[in-house]
Amino acid sequence: MKTRITSNRITELKPGEIFVFGSNLEGEHGGGAALLAWRKWGAIWGQGAGLQGQTYGIPTMHGGPDAIKPYVDEFISFAKEHPEMTFLVTEIGCGIAGFKPSEIAPLFKNGINVPNIYLPQRFWDVLTAKVP
Repeated sequence: MKTRITSNRITELKPGEIFVFGSNLEGEHGGGAALLAWRKWGAIWGQGAGLQGQTYGIPTMHGGPDAIKPYVDEFISFAKEHPEMTFLVTEIGCGIAGFKPSEIAPLFKNGINVPNIYLPQRFWDVLTAKVP
């Protein structure tokens, strides 16, 4: 797991790498990682979820973690079906959407053992914390 950590600063993608970012349902990629995804790697204006160019959007602006979870589950299923791709998950929901890693990271619990899903260090810290 320690080798599957997403960099805090992604500036380039290799072939087969997918930039996973937090979006809104409307696909208005106007700020944060969504803007970077749109400007650099093919995120589609008007598409809020799923594979778009060399990116994958997960909506995070429409409600709390319970509303985000189905999109994360869909992403994990997609990643399992596409082992040829490497998914670099950013700290979705922890920027403009205003969530903490402790609120979003648990949504990725089912992705811990998916070898092509990379998570931010702060998500790993939450997911692997030893609770007394």
